[in-house]
Amino acid sequence: MEKILVIDFGSQTSHLIARRIRTVGVFSEIVEPSRAMDFNGVKGIIFSGSPYSVYEKNAPTIGKSVFGLSLPILGLCFGHQLLGEMLGGRAGKGKREFGRAELEIKNHQLLFDGFGEKEIVWMSHGDIVEKLPKGFQVIASTKECENAAIADFARKIFGLQFHPEVSHTKNGLKILENFVVKVCNCKREWTMGKYVGEKQREIVKAVGNKNVFMLVSGGVDSTVALALLSKALGRERIAALHVDTGFLRENESKKIMDKINSLGLCELHFVNASKEFFSALKGVIDPEEKRRIIGETFIEVQKKEFEKIGFSTNEWLLGQGTIYPDTIETAGTRYAAKIKTHHNRIPAIKEMIQEGRLIEPLSQLYKDEVRELGKELGIEKILLERQPFPGPGLAIRALCSDGRQEELSTLNLKANDCIRGYNFIARLLPVKSVGVQGDYRSYAHPCLLTGFLDWEEIEKASTRLTNEIREINRVLFAIEPKRIERISCKRAFLTKERIERLRQADSIAMQAIEEHSLAEKIWQFPVVLLPIEVNGRGEAIVLRPIESREAMTARFHSLPEEILKEISEKILKVPGINAVFFDATHKPPATIEWE
Repeated sequence: MEKILVIDFGSQTSHLIARRIRTVGVFSEIVEPSRAMDFNGVKGIIFSGSPYSVYEKNAPTIGKSVFGLSLPILGLCFGHQLLGEMLGGRAGKGKREFGRAELEIKNHQLLFDGFGEKEIVWMSHGDIVEKLPKGFQVIASTKECENAAIADFARKIFGLQFHPEVSHTKNGLKILENFVVKVCNCKREWTMGKYVGEKQREIVKAVGNKNVFMLVSGGVDSTVALALLSKALGRERIAALHVDTGFLRENESKKIMDKINSLGLCELHFVNASKEFFSALKGVIDPEEKRRIIGETFIEVQKKEFEKIGFSTNEWLLGQGTIYPDTIETAGTRYAAKIKTHHNRIPAIKEMIQEGRLIEPLSQLYKDEVRELGKELGIEKILLERQPFPGPGLAIRALCSDGRQEELSTLNLKANDCIRGYNFIARLLPVKSVGVQGDYRSYAHPCLLTGFLDWEEIEKASTRLTNEIREINRVLFAIEPKRIERISCKRAFLTKERIERLRQADSIAMQAIEEHSLAEKIWQFPVVLLPIEVNGRGEAIVLRPIESREAMTARFHSLPEEILKEISEKILKVPGINAVFFDATHKPPATIEWE
């Protein structure tokens, strides 16, 4: 079979490259650069990005013999810089770029065949190719990066500083299609239907004569995983457990139980374990610690229910609906950096994987592929188009604090100087959130802007602040109150009172997007509770509507002012809430969830 080989240097989007190649209809295989490679059937090679810099001492690399194969090669971000360095050019530090950039195309041969003069692309880098190797020419540039796209047409070797694999490079898929079809001359033979057949055979072989006990959250991933397992093994060999952690949305457990039972895929069990989860998380502040405890508590609850039902551990495997972003963000490949520990990737789970006691049929797929697979399995559209909701639930949307204040006056001056000329006042908030910048995890402050609502100006200020000030990885805009005199951090932990406060605010936001027919435009809408007192009272709610396809990149969705006003007015009536902010940050540099 013809295939494209993706060399994984540790990028958060390495598997996304392979996923996009499959979309074109061509099989793709991912390999580590240190592994012996089989080039049988290989029609082209793609070098991925990486959290490393090319010039770092321990940076991953690949043998120069790959250039003697006479195969087309495409380098992306770090891969682009690695090509430049290995072929006689030079890579070095450049101006940081995170988010949208305008690409000016100078040569339309092959990669940019069929394109206009300018394109919107997605950047996430701090290094550049400073000097071109012999035989290369610049085929496209951005304002901040002259060598944004380079080519040696004679050898069919190309380098792109931006990421065509992410959905926010507007015509990125077309660039990859041009490489695969026009440069590598591949035939389009891969389909999701073929994948389903292959996966069923894999499941039957992996499970053997055992059965599967599936943990189901009721989201798209666990529902599709359950359907695939049921199709491969049969209903009688599957059992499932839904756990109410106490951190679900309003009436969520009942909706999930009704939905899963209606599908008739297996025997479904239920347990309310909210006491166990609140007890385990009492006094916990650190987001990584939260995720670890939640994951371990899930396993403890599962074991107790397993024994209560009377199942033998020798006859059953544990099943999860883990998808690829969960794996890669938890440093799931050799060169990847850890962004956050997903609850389904804690050490206990990794141990089960090594011992062959766990099955995750979707672990190599992205959210959009999972939805496509669900359609192939006949799951109704209304179930597949539900907004993603994290396994830890509202626990990672309610930030906690011991109340200690941090001196931020110097950074506030720096932030306001950075956006001089914009009609905003900037203040760093005395809390931190998780971000992803240049394939690395960041844990930094959000910056709050106050002023007049102008989405274009807000986006520009957000991009400038996160690109130029390393201590900022997220930018908010104050919806209410308009006048802010004082901000302080308060002592706050995970309590039923705070979760109920957040649950009410979340319900208001979800109801609003349904009433205004925005559900199809907004891919996910986290609502976050901050332990922040504004003008001496209450806590703050953050609205985080985003647009995405696969969660590896995202754009904030700018809600109309009248809808924002409607939502904030209702949220401010929730007892204990005194402020409503809007998260105006793309991914990168901010992750979709705050923790």
